[in-house]
Amino acid sequence: MIKNNVVKIEKELKNKKVKFVALVAPSFVVSFEYPQFIHQLRELGFDKVVELTFGAKMVNREYHRILENMQLSLKKKIWKETFLISSTCPGITEIIKEKYPQYVKNIIKVDSPMIAMAKICKKIYPEHKTCFITPCDYKKTEAEDCRYMDYVIDYRQLEMLFNKNRIKPNKNHIHFDKFYNDYTKIYPLSGGLSKTAHLKGVLKLGEEKTIDGIGAVMKFLDDPGPKVKFLDCTFCVGGCLGGPYTSKIPIKEKTKKLMKYMAIAKKEDIPAGREGLIEKAKGIRFRN
Repeated sequence: MIKNNVVKIEKELKNKKVKFVALVAPSFVVSFEYPQFIHQLRELGFDKVVELTFGAKMVNREYHRILENMQLSLKKKIWKETFLISSTCPGITEIIKEKYPQYVKNIIKVDSPMIAMAKICKKIYPEHKTCFITPCDYKKTEAEDCRYMDYVIDYRQLEMLFNKNRIKPNKNHIHFDKFYNDYTKIYPLSGGLSKTAHLKGVLKLGEEKTIDGIGAVMKFLDDPGPKVKFLDCTFCVGGCLGGPYTSKIPIKEKTKKLMKYMAIAKKEDIPAGREGLIEKAKGIRFRN
């Protein structure tokens, strides 16, 4: 089944017998207005709207454990790899498999926030179909291959559906459904993972390297520095904010939008039961 089927998605969203949950990356704020965006998705037919931030929190916990164990292995002199590579960006993992097969073993075997959140949604909303709203094609492919994701649609296709169905932004304030985490909203930024995984005290100064843009990443992989132990990298310049389906404003302006959104989220009074509680993900495995 082709999951990126806009015609079928639109038809099923109008079918009241089918319930949908939209999985939204925080990068949405560079192309849509918050909180009006949530209202628009509900008007389109989504029963639930969740953000990937809680999935990112679960992913961060795994990265913290893995990198902490890496340091322990270094002390015991049983560390085999030269450095580890983040796997949150499917564009990076695909390029490594294609052009740098010698580093495939260095890729951290942990789910991306999208896959992690899809697993969580299938547990919490077992009767709902899942639809990921994406800023790029690599994440489309990742969603196509994910058995926990039923559909995927990019930002431009979503804008087209809003216009076709004459769904305009609404000023009423609506919260995301459950799993609310404000600090991981900066995940779309270059280095967002490293900034939110609480790695201080785990990695020493200079052992973590953040690179955005596939050209710069490939340059590093051609001649990696001996001190680097963790490479946090993204295919697009600017991280996910630079995704091809995001708005065409400069990265600097996109970053301002994201930080403004995060500042607003920190001040919001989140209804009880919608906090990002770890217990919600109990029993789910996030390593692959």
